[in-house]
Amino acid sequence: MAAPLRSEIDDEYKWAVNDIYSSDEAWNADYEKIINMAKEPCKYAGSIAESYEKLYQVLKEISDTDYIVERVYVYAFMKYYEDTTNSVYQEMSGKAQVAAVKMSEKYAFAEPEILRMDADVLADYMKHSELKLYQHMIDDMLSQKEHTLSEKEELLLAKASQVMSVPDEVFSKYNNADVKFGYITDEEGKSVELTNGTYIKYMQSQNREVRKAAFECLYEQYKQHINTLAACFYGNVKQAIFKADARHYESTLAMYLSGSFIPVNVYKNLISTVDDNLNLMHRYVDIRKKALGVDELHFYDVYAPMVEDYEWKVTYDEAKDMVLKALEPMGEEYVAKVKEGFDTGWVDVYENKGKRTGAFSWGAYGTHPYVFLNFSGTLDDVFTIIHEMGHAMHTYYSNTNQPYIYAGYKIFVAEVASTCNEALLMNYLLENCKKDMVDNDSSTVDNSSDNSVDVDKCADNADVSENEKKRRYLLNHYFEQFKGTLFRQTMFAEFEMKSHSMAEQGEVLTADNLCEVYRELNKKYFGEHCVIDDEIAYEWSRIPHFYTPFYVYQYATGYSAAIAIAAGILKGDKAVKEGYKKFLSGGCSLHPIELLKLCGIDMEKPDVVQSALDVFKGLLDEWENTVK
Repeated sequence: MAAPLRSEIDDEYKWAVNDIYSSDEAWNADYEKIINMAKEPCKYAGSIAESYEKLYQVLKEISDTDYIVERVYVYAFMKYYEDTTNSVYQEMSGKAQVAAVKMSEKYAFAEPEILRMDADVLADYMKHSELKLYQHMIDDMLSQKEHTLSEKEELLLAKASQVMSVPDEVFSKYNNADVKFGYITDEEGKSVELTNGTYIKYMQSQNREVRKAAFECLYEQYKQHINTLAACFYGNVKQAIFKADARHYESTLAMYLSGSFIPVNVYKNLISTVDDNLNLMHRYVDIRKKALGVDELHFYDVYAPMVEDYEWKVTYDEAKDMVLKALEPMGEEYVAKVKEGFDTGWVDVYENKGKRTGAFSWGAYGTHPYVFLNFSGTLDDVFTIIHEMGHAMHTYYSNTNQPYIYAGYKIFVAEVASTCNEALLMNYLLENCKKDMVDNDSSTVDNSSDNSVDVDKCADNADVSENEKKRRYLLNHYFEQFKGTLFRQTMFAEFEMKSHSMAEQGEVLTADNLCEVYRELNKKYFGEHCVIDDEIAYEWSRIPHFYTPFYVYQYATGYSAAIAIAAGILKGDKAVKEGYKKFLSGGCSLHPIELLKLCGIDMEKPDVVQSALDVFKGLLDEWENTVK
């Protein structure tokens, strides 16, 4: 069945974008204001060093302008993502991007001019109370001095940013609007359209032929355009290399990590620690092969539930209830705010024709956060909801407790909040399952007889069997989180590091060598128990996160940190819980590494990743010891 039109979705399942702007006309008024402002040069250009008042005024003007630009940008793109085929919002999002670039160009002089100031003079200016707010920002600016160019060079880079975003834009148009995968036959024998949004649902089907058809159908389209997609990817890598060279970074990796003040060793420690523990991933693949009872495990088998004939479907209302109960260890205040989000237009729920794929959380300072979903009724969708609500609540706490300039938190820590929520959900579901099993066992006991009845003797009744299936299903789902978040995201990170390194060494990135690198990484990570299907070599070409270089590793580091934080919260550790609330409220007032230390997490050591892998080992042991 084809996805419905946007107009066919009930309003209660749409996000309240009009909380940012009441109408397109209101948006246009601010857009025109920005464009007019951009035409006038900043009156403080060339004179910042003359007085602390001028330094303060230019910093305030930039902040006030950024606030408006953010609202214009977010509204336009959120409307565009609702239906990427809508030409009105295609145009508005393009105009918003242009406006953002123009304002960036206008104030490109500021940072170089500040960095050229005499250090003693600048330090003296910063003693004034008006500038106290900006001290952390100035300190960060000074720490990046060697990578900041002259005013003319910064202006040139600002102007070039619109051109350098073209590879990302081209890929987005292809992947969200243009690519058509055709139709497959579903479990009921019906012809259904395959989309990026429904792909994972069919990959989780109990019917192997449906999974195989979806897998082959999807990758056939990417295969047909693989040379174009390789050129697009290479173009994005080349623009990254250009910027890294221009700013005097030793590599693109160092440049992209520097924005969050993340040491390169954090990235490399992740890869090396996971690589050292790939035997655990290979154990899991072997377990999956045996559980599915297949002679050969293919990539179209790696998402199928390992509990035979068991499917955990949920409605959206059921999903919301599960999320709220799972988050109870966070306290009444936190839960009440999440419920408010569900009830007041934070969430865009269902897929519609032209809607962007995937899920994310976004928003603009001064309004509530938003959550973007493509809900299809699986347990995975429940985890997606609580994941994105983690982002949203991080935004809420940060916006509530920080001024605008420090409200935006770094991506490195963003995935901690989301995956901590996921860990709390998994704990809730497993504990609830155990409780149901005990209750069902107890209900079979004849209370009129001797109370010494052994409840373990009741383990074969139908109710207990169902709950055991649930427990196994949840264990499988926990495996999937580790596979998808810790192992696969690390594999993606390794692919990025290898491909960027190849280009930095002068090698041209082609469809052939990119596919070869990706195929070999899958072979290494999945091991001998998995058939390396030809189609999987093309998977890199459909990963949108690769167009934000060196982003995906943060899912793995964040997941590792989140497991540790969630464990502390569930144990009732007040210090961890209080530290976590401070972390959520911190925005970018501290660097990410320091923010995590508030929760007792030191990401510069491999211990956090290793402890997560040890949890995974424990889950494997439990499955092998209890599932026969």
